[in-house]
Amino acid sequence: MRLFAAVLPPEDVADELAAEVARLRGLPGADGLRWTGRPGWHFTLAFYGEVADDLVPGLSDRLARAAHRTAPFPLALSGGGRFGGGRALWAGASGDVAALRLLAGRAEAAARRAGVPMGEPRHYKAHLTLARGRGPVDVRPHVDALDGFTGRTWTVADLALVRSHLPRSGAPGEQPHYETVARWALGGPG
Repeated sequence: MRLFAAVLPPEDVADELAAEVARLRGLPGADGLRWTGRPGWHFTLAFYGEVADDLVPGLSDRLARAAHRTAPFPLALSGGGRFGGGRALWAGASGDVAALRLLAGRAEAAARRAGVPMGEPRHYKAHLTLARGRGPVDVRPHVDALDGFTGRTWTVADLALVRSHLPRSGAPGEQPHYETVARWALGGPG
């Protein structure tokens, strides 16, 4: 199954982001972007790709330990940026981003210890993907518009293991479907 570890924003934070995205979608060039649907808004900590069924229990045990060793921490959506040659637009984070980075490292280490092939370690950049270009598009106006955006601060209280189901129909604009497989409380029993 195709899996990743993530921090999921609470509903009221997603509501704030939805209002900001609606504003961004009114900017010139927005129609050249494929906007991520609300169910796809998350901070990916570690992307595992296809994970063999027999590795999932070990991965889950190690993620539970990673969550247990991490204290809850404050986080907010704040600002934004671009990557992928400027064709992807994302919202950034403020608050205890160092704790988010630590949790991402633990989520990656959990997979390695469970035998999930991870490739080369990568520097973690906290981001929540909002849109991707369908072709050459300049997202700088959208990044500039996100400059002043800061959502409310919430306490990150859990780590989620999420399964992604890729679109199968081939219909334009079809989004992946995300299913939360498990959640572990930060600093909780484990």
